[in-house]
Amino acid sequence: KRQAILDRNHKVIAAPLGMGRNFLRLPSVSGRSSFVYSIVACSNLPKRRSIVLSFGHIMTENMTLEQLSANKCFEGEQRVYRHRSDTLKCDMTFGVFLPPAALEGKPCPVLFFLSGLTCTHENFIQKSGFQQHAARHNLIVVNPDTSPRGVEIAGQDDAYDFGSGAGFYVDAKEEPWSKHYKMYSYVTQELVDVVNANLPVVPGKRGIFGHSMGGHGALICALKNPGLYQSVSAFAPIANPTECPWGKKAFAGYLGSNPDDWALWDATHLVSQYESTPQELFIDQGAADNFLAGKQLLPENLLAAADGNDHIQTIFKQREGYDHSYFYIATFVAEHIAYHAALLTASA
Repeated sequence: KRQAILDRNHKVIAAPLGMGRNFLRLPSVSGRSSFVYSIVACSNLPKRRSIVLSFGHIMTENMTLEQLSANKCFEGEQRVYRHRSDTLKCDMTFGVFLPPAALEGKPCPVLFFLSGLTCTHENFIQKSGFQQHAARHNLIVVNPDTSPRGVEIAGQDDAYDFGSGAGFYVDAKEEPWSKHYKMYSYVTQELVDVVNANLPVVPGKRGIFGHSMGGHGALICALKNPGLYQSVSAFAPIANPTECPWGKKAFAGYLGSNPDDWALWDATHLVSQYESTPQELFIDQGAADNFLAGKQLLPENLLAAADGNDHIQTIFKQREGYDHSYFYIATFVAEHIAYHAALLTASA
């Protein structure tokens, strides 16, 4: 399974992808895209090998990662990668923590973390202390940036809550944002493909969590894609963005003036209408969070919507005395990691 497949002219027609993964990329005729297949069965026959392939999906050629850094951490390794994003039409950087088992080539579940306003990939890596807990549970943790970078859009750096560092994990419809600001598709499709192609992840064992704007992102990514994630949690999420100042500003700028378009990206609205595979949401909130008092987060609206939907179960923990900062996240990140690990390592 680590050998390439050659044609009669000894030209490579398929080659393994990732770190010890049983995936093959078969190039298209045009060379622009390729089909990815998973090896289901393989048997040795005289002078040739028979391989049974299951159909995957079309992926672009931009699956190659450039490693920017690697640091040993709790017997695992914290890495930072850069790649060219076709979805966002720019270079994107993201963090990857590989636990000890992954460094040995053993497939591990993967957990995605989405950060909040003004953050890059670095905040979670450097401030949360998640690595020791991910190492203990042998979880791969991937954390992307919060918006496209290196693009030229007038006004993108004018405010902390819109534009750079504030992609809100939606797919923008309004010009000029629609060309680059498609963080939802990036997180749920392209980044998942890149991770699957390059890291030793267990297929179908994927979780997502986030903080503030990223908590909103984690919730909508899970609710809009039943079955894509097997676990979801959120620290102080912007739970009802159509009703708060942050959300109204971002949604008007990215999505336009139609409230019906906004509702498609609001976790509270999605929960009220959710009728698919039963989903559990773990919501965590600091009681002394100034943004909670300022009505930017509104978790009570999401909980009320979930209370009337038998397809949604919620766990809500309010932490007395804790605010919105990374001190709060660092205090409870072990509990979130353990929560995801229990779901992602459970037998199907």
